[in-house]
Amino acid sequence: MPAAPVRSRRAFLFGRQAAKQPLRPPWALDESDFLDRCTDCGACVARCPEHVLTRGEGGYPVFDPHLGECTFCGECELACEPAALSREADAAPWELLAEAGDACLPRHGVVCSSCRDVCPEQAITFLVMTAVPAPAVDAARCTGCGACVGICPVAAISLHHPARETA
Repeated sequence: MPAAPVRSRRAFLFGRQAAKQPLRPPWALDESDFLDRCTDCGACVARCPEHVLTRGEGGYPVFDPHLGECTFCGECELACEPAALSREADAAPWELLAEAGDACLPRHGVVCSSCRDVCPEQAITFLVMTAVPAPAVDAARCTGCGACVGICPVAAISLHHPARETA
């Protein structure tokens, strides 16, 4: 059963759509369990060698791909004493996928391949469908590390939870 969408208090009170679920650190429990266990101590944020974890709403840790790439080193999970981050054997760190939005330069006839060039998994290819090839993300290869997000000159790349969006 998919997790219920996260709603902010303000959205609830004013009848707005469900808030977008924050990007939690790798190996985070599902959102409700994560919030129950996380003590917002900041140990995972302090221990992140890539400095891509920050404090979000309520002081809880979030992954900010605009700050760089998550290398899945596991330091955040090791620092998490309440076990809100819990790596199981062979478990993927998360189900995030990169996606190029409408602002993507090649979609406007401008040659750019910054996202492809920086992708450590070579998950981004360019399909030749027009004069300027457009990016395509291979979901089987994309780890959601975020390397492509901060490098995009027009902020057209985002990470999303594909499993939760289809529910």
